[in-house]
Amino acid sequence: MLRVVFGLGLLAICAGCSPAAIATDVTKRAARTVVLPVMSATTPAPADALATDCVIANATNAELNDLARDLGARAGTTTTDNIRRILSKPSTQACIAGQGLVQPVV
Repeated sequence: MLRVVFGLGLLAICAGCSPAAIATDVTKRAARTVVLPVMSATTPAPADALATDCVIANATNAELNDLARDLGARAGTTTTDNIRRILSKPSTQACIAGQGLVQPVV
Protein backbone atom coordinates (compact mmCIF):
# COMPACT_ATOMS: atom_id res chain seq x y z
CA MET A 1 0.00 0.00 0.00
CA LEU A 2 2.82 2.37 0.85
CA ARG A 3 4.38 1.75 -2.56
CA VAL A 4 1.14 2.67 -4.29
CA VAL A 5 0.81 5.90 -2.30
CA PHE A 6 4.47 6.77 -2.96
CA GLY A 7 4.08 5.98 -6.66
CA LEU A 8 0.98 8.13 -6.98
CA GLY A 9 2.69 10.97 -5.13
CA LEU A 10 5.70 10.77 -7.42
CA LEU A 11 3.42 10.67 -10.46
CA ALA A 12 1.57 13.76 -9.22
CA ILE A 13 4.85 15.62 -8.75
CA CYS A 14 6.13 14.69 -12.21
CA ALA A 15 2.81 15.38 -13.92
CA GLY A 16 3.71 19.06 -13.99
CA CYS A 17 7.14 18.38 -15.44
CA SER A 18 7.50 18.79 -19.15
CA PRO A 19 10.13 16.83 -21.05
CA ALA A 20 11.62 20.11 -22.27
CA ALA A 21 11.96 21.44 -18.72
CA ILE A 22 13.60 18.21 -17.60
CA ALA A 23 16.02 18.29 -20.54
CA THR A 24 16.91 21.92 -19.83
CA ASP A 25 17.56 21.12 -16.17
CA VAL A 26 19.82 18.20 -17.09
CA THR A 27 21.71 20.37 -19.59
CA LYS A 28 22.17 23.13 -17.01
CA ARG A 29 23.49 20.66 -14.44
CA ALA A 30 25.93 19.18 -16.95
CA ALA A 31 27.10 22.63 -18.04
CA ARG A 32 27.59 23.63 -14.41
CA THR A 33 29.93 20.69 -13.82
CA VAL A 34 32.00 21.92 -16.78
CA VAL A 35 32.05 25.60 -15.79
CA LEU A 36 32.76 25.23 -12.06
CA PRO A 37 36.29 23.76 -12.42
CA VAL A 38 37.20 26.54 -14.87
CA MET A 39 35.97 29.18 -12.46
CA SER A 40 37.65 27.43 -9.50
CA ALA A 41 41.03 27.70 -11.21
CA THR A 42 41.05 31.49 -10.79
CA THR A 43 38.33 32.27 -8.26
CA PRO A 44 38.33 31.09 -4.62
CA ALA A 45 35.34 29.32 -3.08
CA PRO A 46 32.51 30.22 -2.56
CA ALA A 47 32.82 32.97 -5.17
CA ASP A 48 33.57 30.35 -7.83
CA ALA A 49 30.19 28.70 -7.33
CA LEU A 50 28.35 32.03 -7.34
CA ALA A 51 30.09 33.13 -10.54
CA THR A 52 29.31 29.74 -12.09
CA ASP A 53 25.64 30.21 -11.26
CA CYS A 54 25.72 33.59 -13.02
CA VAL A 55 27.32 32.05 -16.11
CA ILE A 56 24.71 29.28 -16.26
CA ALA A 57 21.82 31.69 -15.65
CA ASN A 58 22.91 33.97 -18.50
CA ALA A 59 23.90 31.37 -21.08
CA THR A 60 21.62 30.75 -24.04
CA ASN A 61 20.34 27.24 -24.71
CA ALA A 62 22.92 26.85 -27.49
CA GLU A 63 25.71 27.96 -25.15
CA LEU A 64 24.51 25.56 -22.46
CA ASN A 65 24.50 22.73 -24.99
CA ASP A 66 28.05 23.61 -26.07
CA LEU A 67 29.24 23.61 -22.46
CA ALA A 68 27.40 20.40 -21.57
CA ARG A 69 29.10 18.58 -24.46
CA ASP A 70 32.37 18.85 -22.53
CA LEU A 71 31.00 16.86 -19.60
CA GLY A 72 33.65 14.43 -18.39
CA ALA A 73 36.47 16.12 -20.29
CA ARG A 74 38.95 18.74 -19.23
CA ALA A 75 37.92 22.17 -20.45
CA GLY A 76 39.84 23.16 -23.54
CA THR A 77 40.27 26.39 -25.44
CA THR A 78 36.79 26.34 -26.98
CA THR A 79 35.11 25.80 -23.62
CA THR A 80 37.15 28.54 -21.98
CA ASP A 81 36.33 30.90 -24.86
CA ASN A 82 32.61 30.09 -24.46
CA ILE A 83 32.79 30.88 -20.75
CA ARG A 84 34.65 34.15 -21.45
CA ARG A 85 31.99 35.13 -23.98
CA ILE A 86 29.20 34.46 -21.47
CA LEU A 87 31.13 36.37 -18.76
CA SER A 88 31.39 39.39 -21.07
CA LYS A 89 27.60 39.73 -21.39
CA PRO A 90 26.22 42.73 -19.51
CA SER A 91 23.61 40.50 -17.85
CA THR A 92 26.30 38.16 -16.53
CA GLN A 93 28.42 41.07 -15.33
CA ALA A 94 25.39 42.51 -13.55
CA CYS A 95 24.71 39.15 -11.91
CA ILE A 96 28.30 38.89 -10.71
CA ALA A 97 28.28 42.47 -9.40
CA GLY A 98 24.96 41.77 -7.70
CA GLN A 99 26.63 38.90 -5.83
CA GLY A 100 29.30 41.34 -4.63
CA LEU A 101 31.99 39.59 -6.64
CA VAL A 102 34.88 40.87 -8.70
CA GLN A 103 34.65 39.97 -12.38
CA PRO A 104 36.45 36.60 -12.70
CA VAL A 105 39.33 36.23 -15.13
CA VAL A 106 39.20 33.00 -17.10
